[in-house]
Amino acid sequence: MSGSENIKKLYEKIRQAKHCTALTGAGVSTLSGIRDFRGKNGLYSEMDAEKVFDISYFEKDPSLYYEVSSSLIYDADEKAPSVVHNVLAELEKRGFLKALITQNIDLLHSKAGSVNVIEIHGSPKYHYCLSCSGIRMPFEEAAVVVRRGEMPRCPKCARVLKPAITFFGEALPAAALREAVSESQESDLMLILGTSLTVYPAASMPQYTLRQGGEIVIVNNMSTPMDDMASLHFEDLSEVFEGLKNLMEAD
Repeated sequence: MSGSENIKKLYEKIRQAKHCTALTGAGVSTLSGIRDFRGKNGLYSEMDAEKVFDISYFEKDPSLYYEVSSSLIYDADEKAPSVVHNVLAELEKRGFLKALITQNIDLLHSKAGSVNVIEIHGSPKYHYCLSCSGIRMPFEEAAVVVRRGEMPRCPKCARVLKPAITFFGEALPAAALREAVSESQESDLMLILGTSLTVYPAASMPQYTLRQGGEIVIVNNMSTPMDDMASLHFEDLSEVFEGLKNLMEAD
């Protein structure tokens, strides 16, 4: 079966599914010019990127996080959603996609128009003080500070603010995790997009779908531990979603 025929088959699966969900990773945002971590040219190939999102390291020296993440997160406000983000938002609008579970922290799914976005690794939508309760700075305000080469600080104690992203050493947001598990269990079709399925508990979400008798489709440019369990497998996100976009426009 040709690639175009498989894309048509995928579109029919999406249209016929009773509860289709998507799980997205950093590979989705590379099409918007944001580098991923574990991909072929990811940050992990150049540096000890785990330090950037390590809570103990942040408490000692938050400057590394803000220096490295400036282009990953805070300049993302200037980056446009990719065809993947836009098609997923349109699928939700048409009622085909019920929920979008993301490991990403760049806010591009929301920018594209997706509404039911479950951010299981937290979100930079606001920044808070690790010492003073009640201090909240919205992303837009923090981004202005970071883009001029500074770090957002608490107006009470002057401590550097931390984004509400889940760092290594912190617990994932419990409510988001519960919702992600619930949506995964209800799914009869899960689209796994741009993720290596090596970071848990995100990587366990497709297993919940499979255990309930659902099926998974994987689109990723590297192999994953669950490739053999997928009913369809693609490597090129751009090709697949340009194809889906064309099919949707022809409807």
